[in-house]
Amino acid sequence: MLKTEQHEPLLALDSVAVDVKTEGEPLRLIDDVSFTVNRGETVGLVGESGSGKTVTSLAIMRLLPAGSTTSGSIRLNGQELTGLSTKQLNQLRGSKMAMVFQEPRRSLNSVFTVGDQVAEAVRKNAGMSRKNARARVVELFDLVQIPDARRRIRQYPHEFSGGMCQRVMLAMALAGSPELLIADEPTTALDVTVQRQVLGLIDDLQRSLGLGVLLITHDLGLVAEVCERSIVMYAGRPVEEAPVLDLFDRPQHPYTAGLLNAIPDPLKSRSRLGAIPGTVPSARAFVDSCRFAPRCPAQQHECTDNFVSLEETTPQRKVRCVRSHEVNVEEMFRA
Repeated sequence: MLKTEQHEPLLALDSVAVDVKTEGEPLRLIDDVSFTVNRGETVGLVGESGSGKTVTSLAIMRLLPAGSTTSGSIRLNGQELTGLSTKQLNQLRGSKMAMVFQEPRRSLNSVFTVGDQVAEAVRKNAGMSRKNARARVVELFDLVQIPDARRRIRQYPHEFSGGMCQRVMLAMALAGSPELLIADEPTTALDVTVQRQVLGLIDDLQRSLGLGVLLITHDLGLVAEVCERSIVMYAGRPVEEAPVLDLFDRPQHPYTAGLLNAIPDPLKSRSRLGAIPGTVPSARAFVDSCRFAPRCPAQQHECTDNFVSLEETTPQRKVRCVRSHEVNVEEMFRA
């Protein structure tokens, strides 16, 4: 493993693209994806369904299906991941980076106890005996706040609620003491109260263990609660990056402004919610120029002529829009 300087990001993506094989030309699902996650930082990756969030996370973990091709650079602790063999990647998964998926019941095997399933991850990553692994599972269950851990490790997934199953998956992800945790829609299908409990737990774990966390969600409200920084994706590309407070206070990309305007605000009297006209294009309809232009009230010829890159506008802020400096994006989608 390469030795890294303290200031180097824990995770760094540079011009990452993912292509999949089709009957015709290869289909590009994401491209020009560049961002970082620092140690001890929670970064939100947000956007509508189909924006490329999950594909990005699977590219980081190198879990894309056969036939997929990843280009660009993905570095973890300064080590390039894109050229590693399956054996080398398996040594990093769990011990250096881990992922929690949405709908945890689908990730748990119904015929084995939850304790045995977490113990398997512990033994793989730490090389412990069965007895020591079982003791470690109890510690992990206590860490993720599953009550009566010694009894519950003997239970099966169907005996756990959705929120408790997600806690089991967090325990499994932490079994190898990773430095990076990727949480892909970790609160999907959970009720509001349980959502807040799971998010609070992830936030507590991030602070106590010093994890770098990449939180993938379509919910800007969740990003506002637990993230320091956010990357907004649209149609396979990041379109804006900013500290969360700045993003909510002064969005610079029309798409971000549209998402924020669609959030219900009980303090404002509006006859109806804001909405962005049109739909997210399919990957087969992606263009090199601005992909949001067909839905953007401020689009002009310059938006559709050439490739639009992600440019730094102020320190810590980037935006992919040729007109961000001359239009008031916050007024575009106001109902």
